[in-house]
Amino acid sequence: MKRSDFQFLAVILALFLPFVFSKDLYDFYCLANADHGILLSFIKFAVLATLGESLGVRIRQGVYNYRGFGLLPRAIVWGLLGIAIKIAFIIFSQGAGAVLAYFDVMKNDSFAYKLGLAFTASAFMNIIFAPVMMMVHKITDTHIVQQGGTVKGLFSPIDVPVILKKVDWQMMWGFVFKKTIPFFWIPAHTITFLLPATFQVLFAAVLGIVLGVILAFAANKSK
Repeated sequence: MKRSDFQFLAVILALFLPFVFSKDLYDFYCLANADHGILLSFIKFAVLATLGESLGVRIRQGVYNYRGFGLLPRAIVWGLLGIAIKIAFIIFSQGAGAVLAYFDVMKNDSFAYKLGLAFTASAFMNIIFAPVMMMVHKITDTHIVQQGGTVKGLFSPIDVPVILKKVDWQMMWGFVFKKTIPFFWIPAHTITFLLPATFQVLFAAVLGIVLGVILAFAANKSK
């Protein structure tokens, strides 16, 4: 392991351990999450999902960051996507209950009902919302690299048609859509929707770290 690996691990521990050992911090998080859920979603995804991308770069290239990678612009994009994901969680979690009620599945406290509710919310969110979000993320990632990884470049006009022509659709469709959605995201978000609402977006952001590792290994395998 390199020194940077220990530094990365230290950052991860510093982010989580204080909330484990301090009840005051944990209570503060729960209160802030309840009162400012959108802002907390931005922060959680900006930090954790960006760390996942950095970890992916470490696996592929041996470093966590490099000139032109655009760590800050990526964090901004992930933060905005985090807000969209928070809203999607609200829409699909509440909509799942309406779907089950439509099919005369009566609401109850059984685990079977909760599992069905979580799976329904996860399946439809990942079938309807996830592909669009993934494409937006892919487009913005490409745009950030094209603009040299600068914050100013992030807010310059995005040439979407040109970027779409350069997308590796074998990877995007053949792996990201066809494999990660049914075999990773739907099961993972089923677990997410089973969690208390306070921890759902946090767990989803942590999953971004896991996905960064999966995509990194997939990219290496495709070479």
